[in-house]
Amino acid sequence: MSDRPQVICIPGSVAPAALRYGPLMNHVGDDAEFHLKDLEVYRESAPPADYSIEEEVEALDRFADSKSLDSFHLVAYSGGGFISLAFGGIHRQRVISLSLFEPARIPGELTDEESAFFSELESKLRGLQGDQFMAMFVREQVKAGVQLSPPTGPVSPEMRKRPAGIAALVRAFPEFHFDRNDLRSCAFPVFYAYGDLSHEEQAVKAGILARLFPDIRVQRFAGIHHFVPPEMIYTSEYARSLLEHWRRAEQSAR
Repeated sequence: MSDRPQVICIPGSVAPAALRYGPLMNHVGDDAEFHLKDLEVYRESAPPADYSIEEEVEALDRFADSKSLDSFHLVAYSGGGFISLAFGGIHRQRVISLSLFEPARIPGELTDEESAFFSELESKLRGLQGDQFMAMFVREQVKAGVQLSPPTGPVSPEMRKRPAGIAALVRAFPEFHFDRNDLRSCAFPVFYAYGDLSHEEQAVKAGILARLFPDIRVQRFAGIHHFVPPEMIYTSEYARSLLEHWRRAEQSAR
């Protein structure tokens, strides 16, 4: 096994892992070994009727086994952030560090502030499909007044799966039973990043996790929101922050 940091990356519900993490891998280069894990919700042409977060957590566990990784660093974005938080709470012995960019939601019972946001989002998405669903999904997760670039070019077959996959994830989140207090026992360090143009709900989640994890660093990035291109998030600065995070975690683990 390489002595470089072993990193599993999980994307969100919009872009596949190779597209989401390509810029990060380019910046980090040979300083870490990356293992990309796409979401199970997109394994078939449509989400299975019984799709669940448990399925994603178990698949991540099997994926790490397939790479012969007893422990690893976990990097996640959006919906992958929810899955990674769930995985960390259940399989904390396997996680050396956790790095999150704007997790879609925190597993477990919602606070009143979280509940109000997600109830409104689900209400606005109800009954929408295709382009209308995606437009509302994006609009509601950035601050008022933020200018969003319209999609360009033809929609790929892979991207046509996204609205149904997002809807399946949104339904699965509240069905996943999780005690947030389990995160208090996680010894691994956490790096939580979010953009200042994203909805204020991202800062709310940062505060909640800061009260749960014993070791967490929170960083807000200027001029960034949830849906900017990956290269605007995973810059050389972000890559340096992650390398520092991984090295500190490995020193602590030793």
